Amino acid sequence: MDNMNIDHHISQQFNVELEDLRNNVLTMGGMVEQQLTDAMTALVENNAALGEIVITNDYKVNAMEVSIDEECCGILARRQPTAGDLRLIVAIIKTITDLERIGDEAEKIAKMAVHLADLGDQKSPLDSLQHMGDTVRKMLRNALDTFARLDVEQAIETAKRDAKVDNEYEAISRQVITFMMEDPRIITRSLDIMWSARALERIGDHARNICEYVIYLVKGRDVRHTSFEQMEAEARKGR
Repeated sequence: MDNMNIDHHISQQFNVELEDLRNNVLTMGGMVEQQLTDAMTALVENNAALGEIVITNDYKVNAMEVSIDEECCGILARRQPTAGDLRLIVAIIKTITDLERIGDEAEKIAKMAVHLADLGDQKSPLDSLQHMGDTVRKMLRNALDTFARLDVEQAIETAKRDAKVDNEYEAISRQVITFMMEDPRIITRSLDIMWSARALERIGDHARNICEYVIYLVKGRDVRHTSFEQMEAEARKGR
């Protein structure tokens, strides 16, 4: 009887550790999402001060990644998890890497915002960029919600939106090139816009990655480097 109580206690403690780990990932995700929101606001509103805050706060995202990574390593060493628990740890390690990189991309956008604010108000395709930013923010939010709910269907639908982000990036690139051809005086500003769009496109890729990790976690199927059709087929096997 005593041994059974000990085993039960250990199992319950392990559950608490895993839940704390998942909550920490979502906290990091919320931090990264705020970084992206502030970076885009700084860019669209020519707010250099807000851009500087985003740049300064990037260290917090990096520190969060290190802390969660250490938690994962500790659990792997102490608990030696298998099956679904092991997949959870692997998915978390991969997810926080993508979140940290999203933070880096947000920092790049913030740096562009500071530079653009210094250049002053000039003609540029900021409206298109703001729309792309809204699309990417929604995709990131849905990816985090997918992780919280472990919702495979939502993971598939959210990952599909990466194609829309890619299309918006291509459209902005063409628009920026047209602007530069029409008025060479705005080449510097336009290049900053293009680099910001590129950062948003990369954030879309990272959000898709998070969705793929959710599918791996729930279904045990690795859907990286596959088409959307293959992803759906793999995710829905055995239903």
